[in-house]
Amino acid sequence: MCSIFCCTTKKVDYKQMLDGFYRTASRGPDMSRIEQTPSGYMAFHRLAIMGLNAAGMQPFSMGKSKLVCNGEIYGFRPVKRRLEALGYTFASDSDCEILLPLYHEYGLKMFSMLDAEYALVLYDGDRGEYIAARDPVGIRPLYYGYEAGGSILFASEPKNLVGLCQKVMPFPPGHYYYKGKFHRYEDIAAAPQYSADGLDEVCRNIREKLVAGVRKRLDADAPLGFLLSGGLDSSLVCSIGTRLLQKPVRTFAVGMDKDAIDLKYAKEVADYIGSEHTEIYITREEVLAALETVVAALGTFDITTVRASMGMYLICKKIHEQTNVRVLLTGEISDELFGYKYTDFAPSAEEFQKESQKRVRELHMYDVLRADRCISVNSMEARVPFGDLDFVRYVMRIDPALKLNTYGKGKYLLRRAFEGDWLPENILWREKAAFSDAVGHSMVDDIKEYAEEKYGSDWKELAKKYAYHAKPFTKESLLYRELFEKYYPGQARMVKDFWMPNKHWEGCKVNDPSARVLSNYGDSGK
Repeated sequence: MCSIFCCTTKKVDYKQMLDGFYRTASRGPDMSRIEQTPSGYMAFHRLAIMGLNAAGMQPFSMGKSKLVCNGEIYGFRPVKRRLEALGYTFASDSDCEILLPLYHEYGLKMFSMLDAEYALVLYDGDRGEYIAARDPVGIRPLYYGYEAGGSILFASEPKNLVGLCQKVMPFPPGHYYYKGKFHRYEDIAAAPQYSADGLDEVCRNIREKLVAGVRKRLDADAPLGFLLSGGLDSSLVCSIGTRLLQKPVRTFAVGMDKDAIDLKYAKEVADYIGSEHTEIYITREEVLAALETVVAALGTFDITTVRASMGMYLICKKIHEQTNVRVLLTGEISDELFGYKYTDFAPSAEEFQKESQKRVRELHMYDVLRADRCISVNSMEARVPFGDLDFVRYVMRIDPALKLNTYGKGKYLLRRAFEGDWLPENILWREKAAFSDAVGHSMVDDIKEYAEEKYGSDWKELAKKYAYHAKPFTKESLLYRELFEKYYPGQARMVKDFWMPNKHWEGCKVNDPSARVLSNYGDSGK
């Protein structure tokens, strides 16, 4: 990961601005730079992934224009060759260096042309305009706010802007900012019409497009690794990666020291694909000690996100400390596309589709945020094959009647698409278990117990002070909220709400986001 920052005015406290910028130095520990524009500042912390020498450092400049980008531009080499044929020259092997020439050629149409996960800010020196944009899924983070004089600021994380801006908000995915307004260039969750593909064709396309998504994300000049939970999604990413690379990959799994669920399944997958596998055990003491650090890194109070981040943060911390891995492939986003345990209760295909669209549009505040922060705070880069734009567009256009669980098994289409020798049969058809549960049921139980000990019977009165948005409704949620407010005071509106099952559906009227409380949890936790 890298970190970008842009202040569109020079009428700010420079020392305070520097302090905000350097709060995310862990995203880009290799090199940092601040440059001036005629009216403001653009800054960059670099984690070198493509083009490892100093020539790939940002901001990039072309004429009077400058650009900073945290992103991966897939298929950039043929684009670069076309630009070279037009007379453009390049100083580095960085994929992001093509963006200024692309803008020069295509203007604002450029954003719809990119096969990329990115967040960028561009200063058009000829027009004196600042332009910002974010990929359609929101894989790469971007936030904005306005300083006291009304000028806009952009940054990779909200912690960069706290203290500089009164209100900090996430930059909407699939949008660009130009001349003071946000313009949507793509709503990737929309499906104006459904594909006419039948079951066999759908499954073939799912397989081919996911394989293509993994292939793109194996292109890196820095060492690769894979997070492996032993669940369907991460196991598929690891299996595909192994087959494409035609050599053992490095896989990492995490679990509680006393009741890990995922570790045995992860080892089975690792043995099957022949990976160089590392198991990492975590303890109750490590989880509780890291809780404040994790909430501060995440910038959220959401229960599901914090729970699922505990194991992910601790495993990434140990990967960073013990290995040279700098890029991690993960299995996020599959659930939003194909369904969770709770979507088994969807009353119709239409309701399933609406729920999927809502979740995909909000991903950047939940699972995508979790993967980004847990990995980037440990100076590594997350790559998410299930977030491949071509893959997401296709899956969102599958007739939801095919995705609805009428098969007696969730995510049936994805499982059927990879029948054969991709995974052990019992892994391919293993029941879904949420990551925060499968790390070990004791982890969430330990946090709940800690919250029970911390707060007394007056906890509801304490919760009232946060009623301005998403008031805490359990002692655990109050614990997370108080930690959040310590680092992001008054900024709770950055997160839309608590990630919870759809309470309008029969069977989903629960007071805890864990699948453990659903009647269909079944064998998920075994």
